[in-house]
Amino acid sequence: MSGRPEQLFPLFANLETLDGVGPKTAQNMAQLGIETPRDVLFSLPYAVIDRRRRDTIQGADLPSTLTVEVTIGAHRPPRNRGGAYRIHVEDSQANFQLVFFHARGDYLRKILPEGSRRVVSGKLELFDGMAQMVHPDHMVAPEEAGELPEFEPVYHLTQGVTQKTAYKAAQSALARMPETQEWADPEQVKQKDWPGWAEAMRVAHHPKGADDVSPFAPARERLAYDELLAHQLTLALARQRERKSRGVVSVGTGRLQSRVLGNLPYRPTGAQARAIEEIAADMASEARMNRLLQGDVGAGKTLVAFMALLVAVEAGGQGVMMAPTEILARQHLEGLRPLAEDAGVVLEILTGRDKGGERKAKLAALARGDIQILVGTHAVFQSDVAFHDLRLAIVDEQHRFGVRQRMELSEKGQGADVLVMTATPIPRSLALAQYGDMDVSVLDEKPPGRKPIKTAIISTQRMDEVVAHLRGAIEAGKQCYWVCPLVDESEVSDLTAAEERFKRLRAILGDGVVGLVHGQMPPAEKDAAMAAFQDGQTKVLVATTVIEVGVNVPNATIMVIERAEIFGLAQLHQLRGRVGRGEDASTCLLMYQPPLSEGGRKRLEVLRETEDGFRIAETDLQMRGAGDLIGTAQSGLPKFRIADLERQAGLMAIAQSDARALLSCDPKLTSDRGQAARVLLWLMKQDQAIRLISVG
Repeated sequence: MSGRPEQLFPLFANLETLDGVGPKTAQNMAQLGIETPRDVLFSLPYAVIDRRRRDTIQGADLPSTLTVEVTIGAHRPPRNRGGAYRIHVEDSQANFQLVFFHARGDYLRKILPEGSRRVVSGKLELFDGMAQMVHPDHMVAPEEAGELPEFEPVYHLTQGVTQKTAYKAAQSALARMPETQEWADPEQVKQKDWPGWAEAMRVAHHPKGADDVSPFAPARERLAYDELLAHQLTLALARQRERKSRGVVSVGTGRLQSRVLGNLPYRPTGAQARAIEEIAADMASEARMNRLLQGDVGAGKTLVAFMALLVAVEAGGQGVMMAPTEILARQHLEGLRPLAEDAGVVLEILTGRDKGGERKAKLAALARGDIQILVGTHAVFQSDVAFHDLRLAIVDEQHRFGVRQRMELSEKGQGADVLVMTATPIPRSLALAQYGDMDVSVLDEKPPGRKPIKTAIISTQRMDEVVAHLRGAIEAGKQCYWVCPLVDESEVSDLTAAEERFKRLRAILGDGVVGLVHGQMPPAEKDAAMAAFQDGQTKVLVATTVIEVGVNVPNATIMVIERAEIFGLAQLHQLRGRVGRGEDASTCLLMYQPPLSEGGRKRLEVLRETEDGFRIAETDLQMRGAGDLIGTAQSGLPKFRIADLERQAGLMAIAQSDARALLSCDPKLTSDRGQAARVLLWLMKQDQAIRLISVG
């Protein structure tokens, strides 16, 4: 597997090896991310124009694109500068005009001489009762008309690249396609009646109508599957290597777990019990656990995580739980402390704040094994931090750990099992794209005793009512979050929105009642403002979205989100989940600035109707698309050229099980299908996977 298979060389050659692509065009195409003939193939047409020849324009519904043979009649140059140059033409039954602006008359006379026959193709429209074709797309002599495709594919263009150039380049790239062996699952291909890869490419670039450019056309679906399969093979190879690296066997006795469960005022939900079982089974096996615990806001992830940590302790080892920030680490500590007391285990925290003697003492206790469970920030990964016997690392994955960080994390733990927690419900197709190398446990039930949150949609014009409502709640001893939007990217305005609101609320509600946190504050000030709110000193916290994750203030029962229509659905759902954590009924007020767009209204209504994060995420995916949903740039979500995650969600799951099945019967990819899969990985530029195979 030393290098790229020879059969793919022509597809990875220089762009200028294609017909009609010179240095300038190649430069322009590079703007679209097209650097080789392979990239040309993967830039499929997004529409198709029917250029089948007609006998006459008579009886056609206008406007429409028509192709017809005509006799060229009289030329009428413009009367004044900037006017239109018109040429009268006749087909077998009707006449119309060709119209040109800024035209050079001598050029038009040369290519369209009066009395000659030409095939013209372009958009024909009625203008003042006269049919006219402005700037035809094609004007050729009848003997050359055979070169006009009956159905012309339409490509995404960039400056300096015409449809003609794109079409020619695509045809030329198609001519270099190697015949490849089948890498897809033969059953799948048979069941779906898919063409082979090369055939699918040819069909996709020669659409015969609108159906052929839809994601559901068999050729398109096949090509999307290939792309997803390559991606899932890469993840499956990473997973295979992970699982091969031996884990530690941690078998829990259940002794500590039963103490905690015995003291709970309620029974764990079915989903929690199932997740605890799956995790315990992974920890007891020889392969290293690499599991994702996905749970909606308030689905009780903390309990599941703690049970997993107890398995590590029961087996005679230690567990660590990492959070992205100091605030969240302290909060995990608060959440776990009562459970640790029930279990009688030693729980400690380590963050960047620990200095000097105190830090030394903690490190010594950790190395001796006296601290059984450690909570911390990334500080737990500094080189002087040594565990006595680390069995489990839990990452609170709000900062999107990529596959690579997960690999680093497990290397530090010498075989420690890894559990990643995320509070973002992600639709299944995206979860597979992003975490396909992991096994997933989902918490999709809410523990009993969680009060539903009443959600209302209110126009900003009713601001005074909202503030009055707020005052009443404060007098009744309640607390409230008030979230301001990031108006645009610049930090200045983010500040002004929140600071203006802060000043206005302070003026109305009184000094010392209102606190403020925003992204540009020094961390210490932010922590202080959060702490004052958590302790109930301030009653209203005005914030930009820095509060969406993890903060727990049971006494806060009102969440006001200003300009809710400009937030993403998932974000609104996360923000709303900050209230409804105590005994009392809670409200979330979504304030919008009228007029509300159709999409904006639909988004807010989904929130009003449901608290199910997975349903909300599915809606979000349909409305906004995969890239926006998890901010493609920082999500490590691959950019697919053909596959459409919103509309082809089901294919991702098929690709994942195919990839895992292929590797389980052919771990080194040496069989015929395995060899074909290697070609696929090279074709899809999956360098990471190729490295994994060549080492593996």
